[in-house]
Amino acid sequence: MHTSNYWIRHFKENARHQRINWALTPTINKDEIAEILPSLQAWQLGETSEGEHLIAASTRYAYALGDPDYVDAVRLFIKEEQKHGNNLGRYIDKIGEHRIKKDWGDTLFRKVRYLNTSMEIWTLAVIVVESTAQIFYQALKDATQCRLLKQICTDILIDEAPHVAFQTERLAIIFDNKSTFSKAWRKVVYRWFFYGVSALVWFGHKRLFKAGGLTFESYVHKMRYKYYKTVKVITAPLVVEFA
Repeated sequence: MHTSNYWIRHFKENARHQRINWALTPTINKDEIAEILPSLQAWQLGETSEGEHLIAASTRYAYALGDPDYVDAVRLFIKEEQKHGNNLGRYIDKIGEHRIKKDWGDTLFRKVRYLNTSMEIWTLAVIVVESTAQIFYQALKDATQCRLLKQICTDILIDEAPHVAFQTERLAIIFDNKSTFSKAWRKVVYRWFFYGVSALVWFGHKRLFKAGGLTFESYVHKMRYKYYKTVKVITAPLVVEFA
């Protein structure tokens, strides 16, 4: 388990790395654009959130916990997500397409966020979204031969693994402080929420996933693996083995 100061240092150090060569000319073809553009536009929109509600929730939580540094870590996390949105937007501009201002998935997620003030729900939601993002950007990378877009995807994928770890550690702290009864029903809610959101992401972007070589079965297999690496690890009872 890492401290908030550890994550602050991580995000600041990671921000120094420039992994994208913007001098490259996009080489994406019309067929690839037809397959990936709607999802590319939707995820670009989703990555550009200001994160005001998340900052508000994390501020209340952090000061109640006595860990004000956590707010700074969350701000840096949001800044890294915004970098993804800016890079995707820059790419959309370079290929002569337009950015969108509204998407049903983004609208739904934003409404849920605006109504939510719980750090627990925030953290769980971000774990699911970040887990699906790892699969999404790998599929996007595999769906194109454009070197520039591949570099953008690689940069995001490098960022996303620590994002998942950052949020998973926080959910573990929150879950560990719950009563035995609360933990019991949370295990069920966490599972249904994780797979429910995962299903929505598939049906919203299945054309892109398929273009990247995924079937629904392979997508579910990958999400099941991510569930066991994150939420299941948190909620599974500790097994003590005796020699």
